Amino acid sequence: MLPKKNPKVDLSKNSTTYFLIGLVLVLFLTRRAIELRTYESEIKLDYLSIQDDDEEEIPVTDLKTPPPPPPPPPPAAPQVIEVLEDEEEVEETVIESTETDQEEIVEVEQVIIEEEDEDLEVPFAVIEDIPIFPGCENIAKKKQRDCFQEQINKHIVKNFRYPEIAQEMGIQGRVFVSFLIDVKGNVVGVQTRGPDKNLEKEAQRIIEKSPKMIPGKQRGKPVRVPYSIPITFRLQ
Repeated sequence: MLPKKNPKVDLSKNSTTYFLIGLVLVLFLTRRAIELRTYESEIKLDYLSIQDDDEEEIPVTDLKTPPPPPPPPPPAAPQVIEVLEDEEEVEETVIESTETDQEEIVEVEQVIIEEEDEDLEVPFAVIEDIPIFPGCENIAKKKQRDCFQEQINKHIVKNFRYPEIAQEMGIQGRVFVSFLIDVKGNVVGVQTRGPDKNLEKEAQRIIEKSPKMIPGKQRGKPVRVPYSIPITFRLQ
């Protein structure tokens, strides 16, 4: 037969009550412990010293300034002007009037003004009577310009001679020749412009050998006529 427990000795009867009481005590002690805990803190403050920056030493440098310019020289003393007395008497020249009275009018013969002969230059394209190249004397006036150009081209072909130096060096090109036909029909003032001096000399030689022409005329008077023509040098 098992022994029976004493109901007064049963510990599990009030276990819930004891648990709640213990929990309250633990919470109370924990709160007190939290409130009584202190923290030590240390704050260090750094101070900025402005005085050190203000007392920075600036090196002294010697500035070499140029010396001031010398003062300008004093102005020159004014020249002393001597006033001389007029000792000599100056004779005044009396200018008489050149006007004449009506009674003193002298009859003047008619004055003939002679026109001075001036060498005028009239372009070949606008001249009234162009220079006549030998062989064009009996050609009609309308065809004389064509005859002139034809005859001068024949003259160039007849007297043409290619420079040997230019042939050896393979030089070729066009030379522009300009010249004047004076009042006597002679070719003067030959000027050339081309790619080589040897070609220019040959072109000048050909034109200077041109025959004497009948000079061009403007209003019936001989005038100088400028003319230009290109001469082509070409190697075959």
